[in-house]
Amino acid sequence: MTTVFSRIILGELPGHFVWQDPEIVAFLSVAPLRPGHTLVVPRREVDRWTDAGGALLARCFEVAQAVGQGVQRAWNAPRAGLVIAGFEVPHLHIHVAPVWGMSDFDFSKAKQEDQSALAEAAAKLRAALLELGYEQARDLDSGV
Repeated sequence: MTTVFSRIILGELPGHFVWQDPEIVAFLSVAPLRPGHTLVVPRREVDRWTDAGGALLARCFEVAQAVGQGVQRAWNAPRAGLVIAGFEVPHLHIHVAPVWGMSDFDFSKAKQEDQSALAEAAAKLRAALLELGYEQARDLDSGV
């Protein structure tokens, strides 16, 4: 069965993309921990990160690191947080968000965000990624 993330990647569902390359995409979470909370997702469906091949997992982390640099720059955050949980959607995804403390990792505080706020955050993050030299953020629409 196709995952919700695959449907976003295929354009069947809206997504606010900040990164696209042949293997990996990154788009904003619709229920962010903080503004800029991004999901780094391989195009190929892999359920658990422990099932991913080493090369794919390494590429996911390379993109997560770039996105982390972008969220730190865009929100002037002291850290970029990274979480792999995997319970929400059976498709490998890495949560990357600007964080100021451990309380920023509390998923019980996440709530649905409106589309205009997501579009604004995506534009801000894409601009930061482009400033950092990541061309994978160029010419991406909000997907909505």
